[in-house]
Amino acid sequence: MVAVTQSQHLGKSGWRKSSPGWRWHLIIASGFGMSCTLMCDNPNMREFSSKVLDGPDRAPSRAMLYPVGFSKDDFSKPKVGVASTWSQVTPCNFHIDLLAKDTAKGVDAAGGKSVIFNTITISDGISMGTEGMKYSLVSREVIADSIETVVGCEGMDGYVAIGGCDKNMPACIIAMARMNRPSVFVYGGTILPGCATVKGEEKELDIVSVFEAVGKHAAGDFSDEELQLVEEKAIPGPGSCGGMYTANTMASGIEALGMSLPNSSAQAAISDDKKRDCFDAGAAVLHLLERGIKPRDIMTRKAFENAITVVITLGGSTNAVLHLLAMAHAAEVELSIDDFTEIGKRVPVLADLKPSGKYVMAELVKIGGLIPLMKQLLAAGLLHGDCMTVTGKTLAENLANSPLEFPEGQDVVRPMDNPVKSDSHLRILYGNLAPTGSVAKISGKEGLQFTGRARVFESEEEGMAAILDGKIVEGDVIVIRREGPKGGPGMREMLGPTAAVMGRGLGDKVALITDGRFSGGSHGFVVGHITPEAFEGGPIGLLEEGDTITIDAEKNEIFTDADLESRKSSWTQPEPRYTRGVLAKYARLVTSASEGAVTDKL
Repeated sequence: MVAVTQSQHLGKSGWRKSSPGWRWHLIIASGFGMSCTLMCDNPNMREFSSKVLDGPDRAPSRAMLYPVGFSKDDFSKPKVGVASTWSQVTPCNFHIDLLAKDTAKGVDAAGGKSVIFNTITISDGISMGTEGMKYSLVSREVIADSIETVVGCEGMDGYVAIGGCDKNMPACIIAMARMNRPSVFVYGGTILPGCATVKGEEKELDIVSVFEAVGKHAAGDFSDEELQLVEEKAIPGPGSCGGMYTANTMASGIEALGMSLPNSSAQAAISDDKKRDCFDAGAAVLHLLERGIKPRDIMTRKAFENAITVVITLGGSTNAVLHLLAMAHAAEVELSIDDFTEIGKRVPVLADLKPSGKYVMAELVKIGGLIPLMKQLLAAGLLHGDCMTVTGKTLAENLANSPLEFPEGQDVVRPMDNPVKSDSHLRILYGNLAPTGSVAKISGKEGLQFTGRARVFESEEEGMAAILDGKIVEGDVIVIRREGPKGGPGMREMLGPTAAVMGRGLGDKVALITDGRFSGGSHGFVVGHITPEAFEGGPIGLLEEGDTITIDAEKNEIFTDADLESRKSSWTQPEPRYTRGVLAKYARLVTSASEGAVTDKL
């Protein structure tokens, strides 16, 4: 057996202590390394590539691969894809081409033959608040479809997928669940915070700081120069948005699901730890191939319960509801929005992370990452320890083998007996405004109930303009509709309006409801994913200016006292906003947000 570790190249092996803390490092010699002879004796490791590459009649296929780096010997090795989401479109993914190369080295060192290929990505942060944002959720399906297409077409035996932004991460997992070939997900890593002196005070900044600065500028609290300063300093380099926004939420959920190596979710984008993570992930696929462990062996019902638990504990994004439902659908695992309620009753919020908390993800990285948190949850009986993971070991075994513990005195993650919130911040609300459900993100800092008068807008742009123009006042419930999966189409995120509300100092004075969704950076009294959506005749489409709306995060209700029944007879479905192209196709195929907004449900 060939024993190869990335740490040998770095002059160290096994557990490694380095600033800013302990990191999980898998020793490939303990089972990940293997010889070509061993692989040739195991035909199951080449189940798919053999059909494309073996035999005299496949000579044309082999001929096509010599120019891209194959040798004669490579054709007897497992063919392992490396799906890279590299793009110059966004800092979240700008470094992933380099990480893909590190992953390929891990594949090759363990005895496989790596093949790097690309898929697309988009940037929510850039497109937010524009018509372009309608392509955001659509991109999840495009990315999943493209990975499935390449892996299926090219006969790859297994693969690694590297994601760095919130839509491409669940997309990678959806593709893995569909194809069910040995595979490992790698998170591209979190960005470090920006820094600037604003109004004489040194501040750590991130992308949400910029969105909120827009609201402060509109309110007259920030000058043009101060807005420009925040804009220039908020994002210092590559990596995903720094708070517990959707990217870090999904990375953590995927690790808890068992589909990435331990602490892959808690590493800086530009770090030796992330390079090792990529190398080890490449080798791990060979180990999974050898043992015949496939994604659906890992993505079980109990594993999804673990993912939901960790997302809640971290105070994660509402988008996790949408994405975990879609991932479970791809894996043919029964999961519903009501499962978030049931699990949320017993799971506290422990992490004091942005957007509603104090710290960014880099601070969680410094104190040891997700491993000590999951140890805490496992000890409390809140995680299923017997779930298989991509290490080939169970979750409990991974945690038992790690020396990582939270240091004394840290307050990024609270103890179980002193939580940020005693139960989940993710609330599934029902009522006459959401007969088939909605998703709220209620930290409790803005209260648990809100009653106010409806201010109705037919698009995000209309709502945003009213907020910035000072037309929204205390006691208003901002209603932004026709932004659902079909009606938008594409279910745009409302980070612009929610950040503008915060920037104007209205966070605990107004509420916002929508059949669209929210960025992980959104906070305040907000309810999204309202179903049925307005385009489908849902009650949110029947609201009128001045209607009284009540949101109750303790009873999990959202309702109005308006007589909606009497308005149904005069409602007519609006014309689709798009009739050609990918948005029109998406609108015709997509299901309700309460079903994960998937496009392949029969």
